[in-house]
Amino acid sequence: FVVVVFQLLLLLLVLLDLDPTKINSKMPMRKSKTLAKIRAGKPVKVCALGHFMPFFVHYAAKNGFDCIWLDLEHRAMDQREVQALLQTAVYQDIDVMVRCPSTEPTKLYRLLEDGASGVMIPLVNTADDVRQLVQRVKFPPLGNRGIDAAGVDANYGSWSWHEGEHSFASYIKDANRETFLCVQIETRQALANVKEIASVEGLDVMFAGPGDLGWRLSEEGGNVEGADHYFSGGIPEAMDIIAAKAKEANCAWGLPVGSPEDVQKYYSMGAQFVCYGGDFSFCMKGLAANSEAMDEAAKKVSDAEKK
Repeated sequence: FVVVVFQLLLLLLVLLDLDPTKINSKMPMRKSKTLAKIRAGKPVKVCALGHFMPFFVHYAAKNGFDCIWLDLEHRAMDQREVQALLQTAVYQDIDVMVRCPSTEPTKLYRLLEDGASGVMIPLVNTADDVRQLVQRVKFPPLGNRGIDAAGVDANYGSWSWHEGEHSFASYIKDANRETFLCVQIETRQALANVKEIASVEGLDVMFAGPGDLGWRLSEEGGNVEGADHYFSGGIPEAMDIIAAKAKEANCAWGLPVGSPEDVQKYYSMGAQFVCYGGDFSFCMKGLAANSEAMDEAAKKVSDAEKK
């Protein structure tokens, strides 16, 4: 019930033209900040979210992030919670890329209808896998996405049911241009096929998964001589290959990192889609720092009382 009320309030703000970003029926479709940065050859500022925290969306936008990576592969949220987060993102003018728990066509493009700027698909292995995904998330002639033109992405029809820049045809073109597809490179097979994957028309970003890929490149993960797609290197060598093939195909790439040093390292390698920080890390680091500060304060008081 709370989520439904939250969504209705957001809709009311848009209908009353109270949106500070001026995203209303007088404007064309919202532009993706992620794609604008990629097309300009600049890095995209990405952070991660795995829980229903509408305030996180506000502060990510307020602090200059371009995109939130919303994880539904390993985290649980119901559909109304996801819709509320996506509508909050539209209201705050920040992209959300949803890592999807399913590749069912209607579930993928419904996320785009609900306001997601992009979708991320884990464990993609081949160029044919990517072509099938393009069919599901892009409208004809590039793909075969089903057409509704009445969702959040079309401002409930205000950007699709009129003439000129708000026509049905303009909505189709805008949606194909302002939404993006990201696939994860997480297996030895994907690494072996990365050149072909990067070259698929309709793919915007390749995103390495160091956890999954690192394990699969280890002996414990089955990477032994004679195994399918055996790879003699490790994560550093894999990143070099991904960077090189992405550059050849003019495809953006990135990965999650854990330090400012790694952000700089991968920026220097040409990565444009680097994710640094999220709700987990912020909570862990923030709580640890506050706990330490409180212990230090208590110690100072105790030491003063002993004097």
